[in-house]
Amino acid sequence: MRHKKEGFQFNRPTASRRALLRNLCRSLVRHERIETTHTKAKALKAFADSLFAKSRSSDTAAQRAVFAELGDKKVVKKFFEVVLPRYDERTGGFVRIIPRGYRKGDGAPVSYVELCEMGEDFAKPRVIKLKKKITK
Repeated sequence: MRHKKEGFQFNRPTASRRALLRNLCRSLVRHERIETTHTKAKALKAFADSLFAKSRSSDTAAQRAVFAELGDKKVVKKFFEVVLPRYDERTGGFVRIIPRGYRKGDGAPVSYVELCEMGEDFAKPRVIKLKKKITK
């Protein structure tokens, strides 16, 4: 029984699950909006919010902690120089999940994950409400 077990397992080993979240977070910082399944989006939101909490002070220790999680120097540089200064007044809620609909191939619920304070060059995503087809 999984009573009082928190977090998402994704039916993967721990190392693979950590690599998945790291790669999703890298892509989120690099592109500022990504599309993924809804379950992965919820796990990424928690992971990314904890990353923002670790980096509230932009000192060397915070940069090393973020680099230990992300593992890419260019992404960490963009995170501290471009992304993080937008959130000076914000205390939480750095990542937003927008449901997009269902994936065509397997019907999995898909969502956009985006940073809340994105640059002006991003347009609002087109959200389509899809209904499951009922066949008789």
